[in-house]
Amino acid sequence: MDNKMMLRAPAVPLITVDPYFSVWSNTDRLNDSDPVHWTGKPNTICGVVEIDGKDYRFMGTGGGEPLTQTSLDITTMTTTYTFEGAGIKLVARFFTPLFMDDLKIMTRPVSYLEVKAEPVDGSTHSLKLKLYASEELCLDKRDQYEVVTETLDIDGVSAVRIGSKDQPVLEKKGDDIRIDWGYFYMAAWCADVAGYKCTDTNMNFVMLEKPFEDRVLAVFAYDDVYSINYFGDKLKSVWNNDGKTIETAIREAFGDYDELLKKAVEFDVKLWCDAVRAGGEKYAELLQLAYRQVIAAHKAVVDKDGELLFISKECFSNGCAATVDVSYPSIPMFLIYNPELVLGMMRPIFKYAASDDWKFDFAPHDAGQYPIVTGQVYGSNAESYQMPVEECGNMLIMTAAAARASRDYSFAKAHLETLEGWTKYLIEYGVDPANQLCTDDFAGHLAHNCNLSLKAISGIAGMSIICDGIGETDKAVEYMKKAREIAIKWLLRASNGDGSYRLAFDRKGTYSMKYNIVWDKLFGTGLMPHEVFDGETWANRRHFNAYGMPLDNRKTYTKSDWLVWTATLCDTKADFESYIAPLWDAYNVMPTRVPMTDWYDTVTSAKVGFQHRTVQGGLYIKLLEYYGTVKA
Repeated sequence: MDNKMMLRAPAVPLITVDPYFSVWSNTDRLNDSDPVHWTGKPNTICGVVEIDGKDYRFMGTGGGEPLTQTSLDITTMTTTYTFEGAGIKLVARFFTPLFMDDLKIMTRPVSYLEVKAEPVDGSTHSLKLKLYASEELCLDKRDQYEVVTETLDIDGVSAVRIGSKDQPVLEKKGDDIRIDWGYFYMAAWCADVAGYKCTDTNMNFVMLEKPFEDRVLAVFAYDDVYSINYFGDKLKSVWNNDGKTIETAIREAFGDYDELLKKAVEFDVKLWCDAVRAGGEKYAELLQLAYRQVIAAHKAVVDKDGELLFISKECFSNGCAATVDVSYPSIPMFLIYNPELVLGMMRPIFKYAASDDWKFDFAPHDAGQYPIVTGQVYGSNAESYQMPVEECGNMLIMTAAAARASRDYSFAKAHLETLEGWTKYLIEYGVDPANQLCTDDFAGHLAHNCNLSLKAISGIAGMSIICDGIGETDKAVEYMKKAREIAIKWLLRASNGDGSYRLAFDRKGTYSMKYNIVWDKLFGTGLMPHEVFDGETWANRRHFNAYGMPLDNRKTYTKSDWLVWTATLCDTKADFESYIAPLWDAYNVMPTRVPMTDWYDTVTSAKVGFQHRTVQGGLYIKLLEYYGTVKA
């Protein structure tokens, strides 16, 4: 597939493993700036190729004059730059093999850089790759702690590592923070490696140098020792839960490269072709750009019972861990590629809800603050931070969708009592929600929220699907009947009288995205007449700005995930694409150079808040519909 991404990414993924091991470029040219962490803080890595004894820079801002960048391409798992200068063409490919069907590989904290060179002047050239990485990779902030470096030989692979001397493992939690324990590694076959102090920057660096003829492969790796504090248990990731060392993982990674790259190309070709068929080329590019971000804003670990946990970090929105209303929008991607990851998102919530610490009859908002998953951090005002109808509906829909996608209802059955309690809560409080928090309260929360009521309806229908799947037929009929009764009342109370529907039941003439009813279409539950989808999606066009449809009538900003969910209500591909084109345009010109924000202004395209969040997995919802993954 020769298609190069036409989208100018707001930020370009380089190393994308988890919320801590994260390196991005926030400029169009790789050698115009130093790489950064997703938070925007420096993660300095400099890449240089020595050509005939003279240094030329392809990554970062230090070390020789810059090569001329001639192209950039981004796929689901690779980022490839091409440069020219000093008589050669240089190709630098970054590759993180995030395969959701192979969790050992997906979680292995090893990311590749392959550099290829060929002469363009007919001459033979002497070549050497030089990589330099700073202490910023292993500290929250430069000079935070004293660091130590060490060189290693791993069966012929030369490696160097750097880490803090004190190693405060899992001692901090928060949002705008980086890791300050564990060890960052660089490695290549038979290379020269060392650690040193740079007097110009007063920072410690590790370096790797490797002569090559036409190709060299290097890896970046991170051993975080322990990844998550889970209700007092320090947990390891999937890749090392059986005792595997980072040295073994690095050595294996070199042997796996060619096979994994081939698999990545095949994966990307299929995703591209299917996404184009489902929603067009611009839609396909958005999915490619989102893929690594979505996975790498999670950490996959194994609890003491051997169960998979897939812990999200609520990036730049308080850093909460396992947040339900962040998991909910993200699930379309995971339902397609591995529904077990959706179960891994929900396990911490079910565990917390069953604990003595949880005093309420509705679902929790989250289970901690990353990477400390030991309960919420709100203190005595905990109830005021909850989203009762929102999270009950989310958990029911997620459970039903994961069961449908996997054709396995055992997880739902194990939590049936809790799910039924949350369903009763929706029946009592979700039909006409009171003045309570929901996920879209940026302009202030309000009572009688029509879209939140749709979530309650979808959640109750989800409980019907669950009951049907476990053989509780009578209950399934009862819950679906209740969902239909509420849906009929909703249609009467929410209508504006012109085919569109209100923001709130008591606010005639208003509008909002009704994205929560998309599950009626995906599940095939038939709660809403087809005319509702048509009327709403056509009426929405009156409110489009240059960069898409606002979330509701109160402000001009929107949410990318909900925009695509709303677009999925459209009846034709052409109509869907009319929603997607301005979203693509927004990212293409966005002045805020950060990993994909999901909250931006539809007039200016500027970021309003949030970045690097898992919710971009929600962009995959049209592809989920295309595959029919959650249909009966």
